Amino acid sequence: MSEQHITLPEGSIERQTQTLNLGPTHPATHGVFQNILEIDGERIVSSESTVGYIHRAFEKIAERRPYYQITPLTDRLNYCSSPINNMGWHMTVERLLGIKTPKRVDYLRIIIMELARITDHLICNGVVGVDSGAFTGFLYLMKYRELVYEIYEEICGSRLTTNIGRVGGFERNFTPAAFEKIERFLAEYPVALKEFETLMNRNRIFMERTQGVGPITAERAINYGFTGPNLRAAGVDYDVRVAQPYCSYEDFEFTIPVGTTGDCYDRFLVRNAEMWESLSIIRQAMDKLKDLPSDIYHADVPAYYLPEKSAVYTKMEALIYHFKIIMGESDILPGELYNPVEGANGELGFYLISDGGRSPYRLHFRRPCFIYYQAYAELIKGAMLSDAVICMSSLNLIAGELDA
Repeated sequence: MSEQHITLPEGSIERQTQTLNLGPTHPATHGVFQNILEIDGERIVSSESTVGYIHRAFEKIAERRPYYQITPLTDRLNYCSSPINNMGWHMTVERLLGIKTPKRVDYLRIIIMELARITDHLICNGVVGVDSGAFTGFLYLMKYRELVYEIYEEICGSRLTTNIGRVGGFERNFTPAAFEKIERFLAEYPVALKEFETLMNRNRIFMERTQGVGPITAERAINYGFTGPNLRAAGVDYDVRVAQPYCSYEDFEFTIPVGTTGDCYDRFLVRNAEMWESLSIIRQAMDKLKDLPSDIYHADVPAYYLPEKSAVYTKMEALIYHFKIIMGESDILPGELYNPVEGANGELGFYLISDGGRSPYRLHFRRPCFIYYQAYAELIKGAMLSDAVICMSSLNLIAGELDA
């Protein structure tokens, strides 16, 4: 039998790598993200990220809306901590208009913003546990997110997309039931958080799945524009609440947790530590409220704060203010400013240009997730495919905030 030699055409040798789509509809991505991975076996050789799947043109929509109608748009950025978005926008407008809110309003806002930070972190860390194979902790902590949502309901009637508060303060005072539920949360959640840490922090499987995965140095994190827990996990103690205090945060004592390696494990530990600090801040705020009048919940700015409905029905002055605010006829000062707040994911900024009209001339949201996602391909290069999922979760990428 004669031996045959087959010559393959040049370039027809079988490929050693494969192209794989991770997303945009894969449930493990926790959002509408597409990542085109080049993999060698299960090792990621390279990655290309795609954004824009739920882009809703919020910034352009905002340029056609009166200022008070922009609040619902901010709900739909990082919807895991909507109140921080709402109040960040309100404080931006207040800064433009020169409105000074009473201390009680500041403290009430801080309570809600720190509750929102806790719910955001517990979801993120719970999901990191799920992606490493530990579902129990996530289900356990979700019970307390539900309690926070009940607090939101008592204050504004909403849960997820809260639309909470107004320019100048809150639309109504906190009810006794709201304060009772806040006290209940302060009593019960620390016990659950401690149990969650006991379950996860020194868990051998969890540590091996997260340590050394998706690390980033402080220098690279700063170069990318990282802020928030992801920057602090790399060892940089930058926090907007301390660097540029707002909403009377300078009246509170708290520490800024930092990590060293910037990997998934450090990001997890930093968020856990921040939840303890938020609990401390809420307790301090509750104590400070005892020394303040209990009937103040907004600034005295009738030209920008919607009056009570009962007053609108019975007083001409209130009716006029109501009409002017609703129709966007209140005088808005021209100006340009950038107002940052410490969102649950990092520095959430509002760049606002006003030409004196009823709507912003230009409004840009600085969205932390959009910045983190630029680094994602670098963080997962050389990692295993399973590491790509847990790395995405530890960055806490929220599609609504990324695309806007």
